[in-house]
Amino acid sequence: MLTKTRRETILSMLVSTGYLNANQLAEQFNVDSSTVRRDLIALEKAGKIIRTHGGVLPVLSTEGQDTPYNIRKSRHHEQKIAIGKYAASLVADGDSVILDNGSTVYELAVALALKKDLTVITNDLNIAMLLCQYPAINLIVTGGSIVGSSYTLVGPDTTRKFGEVFADWAFMGAEGVHAEAGITNVNAIEIPTKKAILNAARKKVVLADSSKIGYRALSHVCGLESVDMIITDKKKTVKYPDQFNDKIVIVG
Repeated sequence: MLTKTRRETILSMLVSTGYLNANQLAEQFNVDSSTVRRDLIALEKAGKIIRTHGGVLPVLSTEGQDTPYNIRKSRHHEQKIAIGKYAASLVADGDSVILDNGSTVYELAVALALKKDLTVITNDLNIAMLLCQYPAINLIVTGGSIVGSSYTLVGPDTTRKFGEVFADWAFMGAEGVHAEAGITNVNAIEIPTKKAILNAARKKVVLADSSKIGYRALSHVCGLESVDMIITDKKKTVKYPDQFNDKIVIVG
């Protein structure tokens, strides 16, 4: 395989998987590790990947890049608070809870702070900094690499940690909730982590303000059949709610 073709293939694989292991790449292309290392160095210098210990993450394009966290947090803030409070009402003292990243999930964390004997597993550093102040919460933070300005941990260490636990609840953020496309995200980097979260909980709930309903983002996370509930707000009318198989709960 030509060097150019191999490097283009690496980029294509990154889009679909969100992470690649350098040793596995060498085996897949039937080349030695030094060849793969040169490929990754060249791609990093071109600004197309992020090299990590033992592997590689994709660089987000401008079109697919997350909006900075402080901006996302201020958008639809009242609606996110209402969603977070409703989601918290589902959780009983003593439950185990996985909190995905995101500004809406953060408002759930705020509402959970006064619960007792909760175990919370998260890959969101903002949520971790909030909940570490409450001794009644047993907080577990995954390892991983930080994604841009989103304060989110992703990568093989993150997915491995979620694979080691099984919680009562998983609350996930989403960039898009679409009747046909299902749950979607703005970038591919987080997809393996989100899939691991889905596999790590008994009840799976998506938190998405109404601006996300009916929108289809770039990267597919899962179909609607993979989640138990979608909590949103009533600021924007949800068109054709029956298409969501009665999984939508509208609050506020």
